[in-house]
Amino acid sequence: MAKLTTKLMFTAALIAVAGCASKPKDIATLGPSTEAPPQQTNPGTGSTVTDTVVPGSAADFKRSVTSDTIHFATDMFDIDPESRAILDTQAAWLLKYPNARATIEGHCDERGTREYNLALGDRRATAAKNYLAARGIDPSRLTTISYGKERPIALGSDEGSWAQNRRAVTIVLS
Repeated sequence: MAKLTTKLMFTAALIAVAGCASKPKDIATLGPSTEAPPQQTNPGTGSTVTDTVVPGSAADFKRSVTSDTIHFATDMFDIDPESRAILDTQAAWLLKYPNARATIEGHCDERGTREYNLALGDRRATAAKNYLAARGIDPSRLTTISYGKERPIALGSDEGSWAQNRRAVTIVLS
């Protein structure tokens, strides 16, 4: 009797496991490939390089432009020559990809009231947007937002930290 019970339990277990087996899925219903991207050899070093940056993407923007960030003097929102050069590379990329949209974030240092810094951050983001529009970018592709002093990238209370936080950042929306 014990042998019969063991055989029945073994058979039941096999049936349960067999019932859990999945059917092959149609390729069209599968999600993104989990295979590694194709690899290339870097001609300079001979090392293997994986390049997964899609042209026109946010990653392509960051790779292609001088910088996604411009900086400002204290209490200012004027575009200086260094910032113009950065924005010119951004404008060239945006002209190359006319379907790309971007948000320009305005930021300030920690000094001043919240209200003052939100208004100044807005003027900084708008100045960058206006410069890009003057270079041929359709303004409807660009939105602005001010974070004032709420999102610092440098946390010190010194001129070096404040200078890093007085900025406008262009974020391409993928």
